[in-house]
Amino acid sequence: MDSTAAGGRQSFEYDATADPAPRLRLTGRLDVHAVERHWGTLRRRVRDLAQQAGAQGVVVDMEGVEYCDGAGAALLHALEQDLGRAGAEVRFEGMGSMVRDQLAPYRELETVEPARAARGRGWWPGLLDGIDRVGRAAHSQFTFVGELARAIGSSLRRPRQVRWGDTLRVAEAAGFQALPIVSLIAFLLGVILAFQSAIAMRQFGGEIFVANLVAVSLFRELGPLMMAILLAGRSGAAFAAEIGTMKVNEEVNALKTMGLDPVHFLVLPKVLAGLLVAPLLALYANMIGLIGGAVVMQGFGIPWVAYFNQVTSALSPSDLFSGLVKAVVFGLVVAGVGCLRGLQTGSGAASVGLSTTSAVVTSIILIVVLDGVFAVLFYHLGV
Repeated sequence: MDSTAAGGRQSFEYDATADPAPRLRLTGRLDVHAVERHWGTLRRRVRDLAQQAGAQGVVVDMEGVEYCDGAGAALLHALEQDLGRAGAEVRFEGMGSMVRDQLAPYRELETVEPARAARGRGWWPGLLDGIDRVGRAAHSQFTFVGELARAIGSSLRRPRQVRWGDTLRVAEAAGFQALPIVSLIAFLLGVILAFQSAIAMRQFGGEIFVANLVAVSLFRELGPLMMAILLAGRSGAAFAAEIGTMKVNEEVNALKTMGLDPVHFLVLPKVLAGLLVAPLLALYANMIGLIGGAVVMQGFGIPWVAYFNQVTSALSPSDLFSGLVKAVVFGLVVAGVGCLRGLQTGSGAASVGLSTTSAVVTSIILIVVLDGVFAVLFYHLGV
């Protein structure tokens, strides 16, 4: 026979015995103080009692329980679960209405089944749900494109309505402050491209033509593409995070309440800044990439003068302008997608992170797709 007592004004005692029949007797106040002292020891004693009882039932005598609160009901429910897992049937005797009411919510919780996604619906409902999601996303994007086009057209008609101060501030952050990372990436890109090409061309004695390859590759393809990816990682994510935070803090709704159009007030300066800095960054990246290629060609015995003479002879105005056209479109896509994802931000800090991630991923995917479209289009146009 085990017996314990809790100090204080009221006491709680329990008596567990397996002879002649498994029985647990509880007396006193079954409150939070008693539970705190006896939770572990009483559950271990009951598990031992269940092993001794085997398939025989265990009687829990509660005739002497004077008081029971929520903590006491939690202990009773845990004891009931322990006996059930041990395979012993439990029977409560002398349970008062107070204890029964406190224990009822715990027993009802066992009957609640967690919500699960519907299974076995087949492929047709899933296809319809997917089409619905795609349609809603396309509708929101086309709506945003229309609102942005209207805002750009309005700014062309009335330039004084554009917030040029914010536009220049965004252009400085997206353009001037991006020069260090653009310089590093463009220089390394020129070095790698020239070095890998020179190794192959050296077998044929055509190292001088590496300048042609580097120049055309940078101006037509790699310069605008790398600039756009860097712009998406830096500025597109920043646009989505800034507008998304404003959306979470209800600042966007406050603008609507004051009669201000969020697209014209927030999106337009960022899009104009993207259109402004993207071709400038692409042109800068091309120049730095050519310098990186010239440094490599010095190691292969090609002087700077011969290298840049070959570059000027290899490039044509179409190479320059095709790359700048790509850069303008990429800048528009990066700024527009970043602002759109920011406006689509839900509630909570986690949604800001999701919007930022979605802005970067969507921008890069669209950049690659548009780059392929430009390649096919320029080929058929003979550019």
